[in-house]
Amino acid sequence: MTERWTQSPKVAVLGGGLAGLAAGSALAESGFRVTLFERRPYLGGRASSYQHPGTGEVVDNCQHVLLGCCTNLIEFYRRIGVEDKIRWYEQMTFLEPGGRASVIQPSALPAPLHTAPSFLRASCLSLVDKLSIAVGLAALTPIMPRDTGESFLQWLRRHGQTERAIDRFWKTVLVSALNEEIDLISVPYAAQVVRESFLKSRAAGRMGVPTVPLTELYNRAGDYITARGGEVRLRANAEAFRAEFADVKLLLPSGEESFDFVIPAVPFDVLSRILPNTTAAEPLRQTLSRFETSPITGIHLWFDRQITDLDHAVLLDRTIQWMFHKSKLLLAPGSGTNGQKKQSTGDAGAAENNSYVELVVSSSKTLVEKSREEIIELVLSDLREFFPGARTANLVKSTVIKEIHATYSPRPGIESHRPSPETVWPRIFLAGDWTATGWPATMEGAVRSGYAAAQCVARVAGRRDAAFLVPDLPPSGFMRILG
Repeated sequence: MTERWTQSPKVAVLGGGLAGLAAGSALAESGFRVTLFERRPYLGGRASSYQHPGTGEVVDNCQHVLLGCCTNLIEFYRRIGVEDKIRWYEQMTFLEPGGRASVIQPSALPAPLHTAPSFLRASCLSLVDKLSIAVGLAALTPIMPRDTGESFLQWLRRHGQTERAIDRFWKTVLVSALNEEIDLISVPYAAQVVRESFLKSRAAGRMGVPTVPLTELYNRAGDYITARGGEVRLRANAEAFRAEFADVKLLLPSGEESFDFVIPAVPFDVLSRILPNTTAAEPLRQTLSRFETSPITGIHLWFDRQITDLDHAVLLDRTIQWMFHKSKLLLAPGSGTNGQKKQSTGDAGAAENNSYVELVVSSSKTLVEKSREEIIELVLSDLREFFPGARTANLVKSTVIKEIHATYSPRPGIESHRPSPETVWPRIFLAGDWTATGWPATMEGAVRSGYAAAQCVARVAGRRDAAFLVPDLPPSGFMRILG
């Protein structure tokens, strides 16, 4: 369907997460009249922040990071003007209980060997562990494996991985990246994470961390849309939609409104609730029922003194998987990628005298039923094993934020059920990190889905050359031949 328009088409975007913001920003820039609906009083979706009533502090619902291979997310940040709010790091510190550190960082060697020297020096793994990991990486380098129903843990055992290699390398990397246990992760998802972040190029593995609260970051996307004639409605929730020949009717608490196109950019369970009760919607509803979710828990702790000089660290062998030193991260970005930075003014100026840390537990199924007090006691015990400074510091305040349905579970077989943006309704296009983006449930996947849905709308509206998606980061070094 390609139509001629006497004025710019009206597009409703349902959801103010990254998928919806990316779709709305791209379409607003292209001259469409965008109205974005978000049920919360703030933007960002699962990547958001708010003033916590119990602590009085502005907290992120969960720490989000990006990698250099996230080309569409980086382009989105450039588009809305927040690229300078990301601080980049080229090294990752792996800590063992007791505090011994192993630093993984790139060298001058060509990809995929660029991290090999630091990897070989890493004290958290034995030589046998490292040799087994090298065998596993070599098996993933030349070709992307197919989904045969095998879990990645089964694949690892079949490829001779040691238990320490599984626990301290593969599990550490993949549970954080995919928010699921490795015995439930499909092989292609795991392979993609490893290939894109570890093997492809030096630039691909850089880690970016926002230096402002997440909603401050994504409010700029809302401003971008409104500055181009669009509208952002907070505390506004579409209860249902009805697709007709000439338009789409949205049922809102305030009444019914008509739009030329609608992009539902909401979680799959929310979409299932607002689908029409028609025969045409049943195949999509059945597809959505196949998805399962996995939780993430963020624990925010404020101490009366500094507990570490590190900005962030990977924590091995305990419940906590990541530590982000927010009182160091929430500062004005410095130059370069070595973590050097300038002190900003405002509340962050007290960072020299205290520590605000966020601890992240991905696939946190064991924490879902625990109380806040139980979780705080558990993570404090863990934290004191890694950071001696935490043993003498006084905990001033704390909070726990559980995202029970944080992401879809990347289980074997689920990829074949991820829907494309197109639907049986020619004016409705889907977005969300659970759609068929070619990426797992990440911020990059969310932005890709939003751009893909926006491209569909633009092309149906006659903009046949519309192209919002940007290419993947090209491989470098030997990966130009091997991968």
